[in-house]
Amino acid sequence: MADTFHAFAALEQGKPLESFEFDPGPLGPEQVEIRVESCGICHSDLSMIDNDWGNAQFPLVPGHEAIGIVEAAGDQVKGVRVGDRVGLGWFSESCMSCQPCMSGRHNLCADAEGTIVGRHGGFADRVRAHWSWAIPLPSSLEAVSSGPLFCGGITVFGPIAHFGIKPTDRVGVVGIGGLGHLALQFLNKWGCHVTAFSSSESKTEEAKKLGAHEVVNSRDSSAMEKIAGTLDFILVTVNVPLDWDGYISALAPDGRLHFVGAVLEPVPVPVFPLIMGRKSVSGSPLGSPATVREMLDFCGRHEIAPQIETFAMADVNDALEHLRSGKARYRIVLTR
Repeated sequence: MADTFHAFAALEQGKPLESFEFDPGPLGPEQVEIRVESCGICHSDLSMIDNDWGNAQFPLVPGHEAIGIVEAAGDQVKGVRVGDRVGLGWFSESCMSCQPCMSGRHNLCADAEGTIVGRHGGFADRVRAHWSWAIPLPSSLEAVSSGPLFCGGITVFGPIAHFGIKPTDRVGVVGIGGLGHLALQFLNKWGCHVTAFSSSESKTEEAKKLGAHEVVNSRDSSAMEKIAGTLDFILVTVNVPLDWDGYISALAPDGRLHFVGAVLEPVPVPVFPLIMGRKSVSGSPLGSPATVREMLDFCGRHEIAPQIETFAMADVNDALEHLRSGKARYRIVLTR
């Protein structure tokens, strides 16, 4: 085990990342130490660097879409061995004793530990986690492109699995970016009729290649009116305010508007359309380790993968700026 970890960290809020070294301390009995091969960049990394959510601690080593090799394991580690290639996402530990954990919903644990919340993440040569969140990567998946599955992928796959979306459902995806481009692939292979909502005409053909059967311009009120009352499930992957009334109107009876994008502003919800259509509005955080494994199996079976651009780890600030500028298509991965 390395005594010193070498990383890239934001020393202050909103600042460019700098080379950073730290001593991780003794390896816990249920922890694994992962030699990082690659790490995806998620918009949540930017949110933490900028302290948008008020829970960042500096120095901050971002990175929660890590792929790497287990190099050391505590004496109480189960299910993972030294030499395994694993992925690590947003969560690095959960309490393993609360009712959600004991019922297999570890992602809902009130005491769950975030990989980059109060600890250092995967923009480093090593990262640590509880063994339960270090998920073995199937050999059917390409390692370099799989990191984004452990945050972006499971974020959109989780609600599809949890809410029992049916192959006969008509579904919508709001936002064709890092999350949305994966949601289109999942829902298409799930068997659904998929509508993509995008304000960018340039993404129409790309959205169809990813799995959308039709694309609706979310700024076109007449187009929105045409699909009123038709969709069983709408997945919101953006983090900006939109015309939520229009999306609720697009739901069929018993339809669900589900948020996985971290919209910071309150979402106004008219009650009568919910009552009269028995419609729902909900949200979710990623998925449990078991659901992550299901997602990886589904990806291997249906050849689903993130579309990525790669940057060297040393060029992390260029990569972050590429993401900030909105140019990423659709996920960025740092490689060592």
